[in-house]
Amino acid sequence: MSGEGQLVIGDLGVARLATRGWQPSAVGGLTLGADPVAYAVAAAAHRAGIAIDAFTVRKEPKQHGTAGRVEGCCAAGSAVVIVEDVVTTGGSALQAIRAVEAAGARVIGVLAVVDRQEGGRAALEAAGYSVEALVSASDLGLAAHAG
Repeated sequence: MSGEGQLVIGDLGVARLATRGWQPSAVGGLTLGADPVAYAVAAAAHRAGIAIDAFTVRKEPKQHGTAGRVEGCCAAGSAVVIVEDVVTTGGSALQAIRAVEAAGARVIGVLAVVDRQEGGRAALEAAGYSVEALVSASDLGLAAHAG
């Protein structure tokens, strides 16, 4: 959540979206881990002249206000990318995907900062979603957790 980290993650995220050919109107994911990633990517996209906004997916709907799970710039019919700080099992991304699709958006992929290489990528891909990670556990010299 540092300013420097926001700049690095945002720029890397925008570059990776371009590399994959993903052109979302918005990025977001399950609060709290996805929030700084989504905001960093949206800000970096704006600096680059690219229109990408951000949204947040609540873990549970609020009992007042809109009572929705998806807050921010996620319109029905729009193409979005789910973002994650870390993919471990894929469960958080799948929760976000279900909420966003229930709101009528179309998920075109999942972008994570770190893939811990503990089965999350495989679970998401088995569910039909492409996954891109900025780095993996092995890139960082970390052994995958054995259980």
